[in-house]
Amino acid sequence: MQKHLVFALALLLALPSGFGTPTIAQQGQSGPRLRVIVDLVQLNVAVTDSRGNYVSDLRPSDFTITEDGITEKIATFEEGNGPTRTLVDMPEEANADAGDAPAQARDAAGDPPQNLNAAFTGAAVFILFDTSNYMYRGFVFAQDAISDFIRSLETVDKVAFYSYSRNLSRAATLTADRAWVVRGVRTTVAGDDAALYNCLLLTVKDAAQYPGRKVVVVFSNGPDNASMVPPEDVAELAQSVGIPVYMISTAEARLEPVSTAVFERMSAATGGKAYFAASWRDEKKAFASIRNDLAHLYSLSYYPAPNPNRGWRAITVKLISDRLKKYHIRTRNGYRPQPARSSAVGAPAAQSESVPH
Repeated sequence: MQKHLVFALALLLALPSGFGTPTIAQQGQSGPRLRVIVDLVQLNVAVTDSRGNYVSDLRPSDFTITEDGITEKIATFEEGNGPTRTLVDMPEEANADAGDAPAQARDAAGDPPQNLNAAFTGAAVFILFDTSNYMYRGFVFAQDAISDFIRSLETVDKVAFYSYSRNLSRAATLTADRAWVVRGVRTTVAGDDAALYNCLLLTVKDAAQYPGRKVVVVFSNGPDNASMVPPEDVAELAQSVGIPVYMISTAEARLEPVSTAVFERMSAATGGKAYFAASWRDEKKAFASIRNDLAHLYSLSYYPAPNPNRGWRAITVKLISDRLKKYHIRTRNGYRPQPARSSAVGAPAAQSESVPH
């Protein structure tokens, strides 16, 4: 019990006060300058028809985004793996009421912002594999399915592979080397109890450090029986940093109604999907479905309009015309902004990096 409490305290202390990347400054001769943060909220949006087929070739003008009922202007737009289109320039000044999510930084003294396209470079997939004692049966089949999935990710720039039982193992950190990631899969061994939510929290935090589109794919064979972190906290963090969570679970986990409900709620809230595989063939189909999903997502972003709400902000994405309203939209449903921050530094700004929210 004492070990559990120590781990829970460590996780709590490790949680960021905000989800942005801090401004970096170097000493110079021009005196103090003020850094302010301008929000950039990024959404991954799937559009499907009544049969579940993806709808392609939509335009930015087909979408409308509201945050707490306030209409937002789309700043960037991307379909699938196509080029990112910039539609709205970065605001000249940070509005104190616009919210304080992680974003592009701009020097108040007039330095140009970092290239906006740099925030959307590539796509990254973080895979989290259950190696607890729930996985003794079907372990090798799961490894095969994950390995095939990694090799098939042609439209993804980088992949990371983590495994978990009671603790998280970063078997292969984010890399473009598929062979290295597959080796990480093959070297995993079955462990003891399952601390899924502890380890998923750490995985989401790792993914949030990188620019561009990220998703987390979880393969779980059973319920969580060792975490100190509640799943609601993990889901809120994933929503707030804009990372969809895809859950693939076996028939064993399906027998546990609480875990089933949690997996479905978490994936839906973050814009991902939940799958329950009754056989190794279903596992492969689930991975193929995720791969197909990643290739058809629309990526939209916006700078939030002035909004006094410092708590949870609800996001709604809709299609405008009557012709398109029959289609279904899947994306995250909101985020929680970080505390406002600005910094006066005794130097000109050197470099500033940010992670889209």
